[in-house]
Amino acid sequence: MASQDEGWIKTTCAYCGVGCGIEARPKLSGELEIRGDKAHPSNYGKLCTKGIALGETVIHDGRMLSPTLKTEQGDVTISWDEATAKVAEGFTRTLREHGPESVAFYVSGQLLTEDYYVANKLIKGFMGSANIDSNSRLCMASSVVGHKRAFGSDTVPICYEDLEQAEMVVIVGSNLAWCHPVLFQRLRTAKQSNPALNIVVIDPRRTDTCDIANTHLALASGSDVALFNGLLAHLAEHNALDNDFIASHTTGFDDALSKAQDQAAQSQTDIEHITQLSTAQLNDFYHAFANTERVVTVYSQGVNQSSSGSDKVNAILNCHLASGKIGKPGSGPFSVTGQPNAMGGREVGALANTLTAHMEFDEPEHLRLVSEFWDTDNLAQKPGLKAIEMFDAIDSGKIKAVWIMATNPMVSLPNSEKIKSALTKCPLVVVSDCIAETETTRLADIVLPAQGWSEKSGTVTNSERRISRQRRILPSPGQAKPDWWIVSQVAKKMGYANAFDYQHEGEIFREYTHLTCVGNEQGQRDLNLIGLTHLNDQGYSRLTPQQWPVSQLQAQPVTQRLFGDGRFYTPDERARFIGVSFTAPIAKTDIQTPLILNSGRSRDHWHTMSRTGLSAKLAEHASEPYVQIHPKTAAQFSIKDNQLAWVTNPQGCTLVRANVTTDVSPQQLFMPIHWNETTAKNSKPCTLIANTTDAISGQPEFKHSSVSISPFISKSCAIFISNKTMSLSKTDSNIDYWVRQKVPQGYLYRIESSVSVSQLISELTPYLETQNHRQLSNESRKDGARWITLDKEHVTQLLFIQDRFKNSEIATMIEAFNQPLTLLEANEIVHDLSVDNDLFVSV
Repeated sequence: MASQDEGWIKTTCAYCGVGCGIEARPKLSGELEIRGDKAHPSNYGKLCTKGIALGETVIHDGRMLSPTLKTEQGDVTISWDEATAKVAEGFTRTLREHGPESVAFYVSGQLLTEDYYVANKLIKGFMGSANIDSNSRLCMASSVVGHKRAFGSDTVPICYEDLEQAEMVVIVGSNLAWCHPVLFQRLRTAKQSNPALNIVVIDPRRTDTCDIANTHLALASGSDVALFNGLLAHLAEHNALDNDFIASHTTGFDDALSKAQDQAAQSQTDIEHITQLSTAQLNDFYHAFANTERVVTVYSQGVNQSSSGSDKVNAILNCHLASGKIGKPGSGPFSVTGQPNAMGGREVGALANTLTAHMEFDEPEHLRLVSEFWDTDNLAQKPGLKAIEMFDAIDSGKIKAVWIMATNPMVSLPNSEKIKSALTKCPLVVVSDCIAETETTRLADIVLPAQGWSEKSGTVTNSERRISRQRRILPSPGQAKPDWWIVSQVAKKMGYANAFDYQHEGEIFREYTHLTCVGNEQGQRDLNLIGLTHLNDQGYSRLTPQQWPVSQLQAQPVTQRLFGDGRFYTPDERARFIGVSFTAPIAKTDIQTPLILNSGRSRDHWHTMSRTGLSAKLAEHASEPYVQIHPKTAAQFSIKDNQLAWVTNPQGCTLVRANVTTDVSPQQLFMPIHWNETTAKNSKPCTLIANTTDAISGQPEFKHSSVSISPFISKSCAIFISNKTMSLSKTDSNIDYWVRQKVPQGYLYRIESSVSVSQLISELTPYLETQNHRQLSNESRKDGARWITLDKEHVTQLLFIQDRFKNSEIATMIEAFNQPLTLLEANEIVHDLSVDNDLFVSV
């Protein structure tokens, strides 16, 4: 759908769950011009740094262009017909020989709702297995459990406007400024308009979110349940309960309060000890929550990614239910989702423990309704395996065929070696991706090229339940196809043609909207899209943002908060208090691993960097993997700022740049999640993270791993810039560390080694391209070497090796790279950056 200005197409952002509206139009360069959509109610034209840079990331570097069969002799390009036939034959054979429990799909919040729907329909409806799970298991599963236990449904009740109407905003376990920047911008603007707005940040480390906070509570890692149980006990003790709401609209309060009071009865000192917060800090927070009418609690991965994540969520929900701060303007618990369509996946049922359209396996009537709607007699009858369980089952041989879509579990799942073991053993591994070379595609038997953002078309749902269109703007490179088309082709070849005979994504969306209405005539379920069931193809093409439930097509943006009528989606329509008790995180420090590692996002990167890693602008903010470490801890372990350091535990090791800062406590380290074996060496935090999960949600513990740290002694460094990516694996035994950074017209590699300069020279010179190029170089000497390779007076490679580099030198190299230089000018650059070397020219 084009906007009024010629050439602009309305779509949505590819990144976080804020779901910002974007307008894009193609440039002659093949990139996109990007601006915020001022009419979209999620962002009103505002964009973050990642969103603004989306136009740079649509280049085709590293794209998967054709279906590929992996063989011992090498990769073989095959046709789509052959590829989908092989996938269909493989899954059909596995089902016939080993049954429905032997197959699995592992999918992603990067999929559009239509893709998700078709994948879920195939495996649950026709293959008879519920072994489909999403990487949303890694970010939102504990919230799903908390919502369903308390509300009877996976319902996020509030709207973004509530942030602006609140008198107090509590941000728990979320660096909103970096992870959901446009929501942070809205909150900052609200604070500027209303200086009385009280913002409290609860996070073990200081982040940029604290810049607008009145208070930062640096609680101990994993102690959230104790903190909020203390709040619930405080509300009861100080007559701050909404007794009418509790009596009329809830059950289970006495048990929840009893468990909270049991904690408090052990004395306030106990809560202080667990949370590492002072009595004054606790009392000030409790008093403010109790005495503020309109409170929003924003929470995210610091709550969810925990071995007690579900209980943390319910501890927060208990406090909002007890005080009646829910279903009202400016009040409520707010789970902010991590991925652009994590919510859409939850809606259609692409989690192993849900059925579809907010229907459940434990409801016989739901099983009947879905079977009839899909016209199948092979519907899965019970929940499947969650992500960690799924890969354990692959490793043990129980699952023998897996299809991975739009995600990279070799990087994102805990215990990377276990994931590698599982995929190596699995008889059939199919991967659908837009990127050719990932740690997961390396282990695949069949790789299928999928469309990426700007090429695919469908819908996504954001954190406030708002459905928006993603639209096709650019042609697909090579033979890339929509994920829903790929799945449908396989389904047809498996014999299910009638159920998967879709011509376009609009047909899938219409089917999905009808399914949300089945057995939902009286509003029994929160997810109801009856107002969209009559969309024709043109209506779908022109669809504007819609916030569910949708009783009728919303011509203008609406704001709907749920539970305002005090009715919840439980059998008795009452919310449930869930009694929870504090349980310490499973990982414990000891002499060998005396520190706790926290992991999370960096501001300008996303997931495994397959998209943001293509933007030179985004690479400038954090060009290398790093570990934040407190000055006292750095001194204790003899680590200097900007020095490489080993972070290790019995499970693995990583090598990252030390960032000495008081933003973390002396007991903690923090590492970003983005770098992996395709963008760096030895820098993947999931190598260190155990596959410990919440017992109910199955969500892994990403925030609390015990580790040690030690300095890396570097003897040589190199800066290698090339106009194309390089595989530093030919002779990398002496290359201890390398990291790739996108720069204009090429890629910069920072390299460090424990060997001498002369040894590093011998390691790296094989990567220089001399054929049909003019090369400027110096003699290889003990203290360094320099090369600039020219092609038609453009720099195509630049390699400098010495014992260390200054940042100013690196900036000069980046500026010189791929510029039109004469041989004399190139010679001058080498002179400027050389250290007492006599240069000569070799042409």
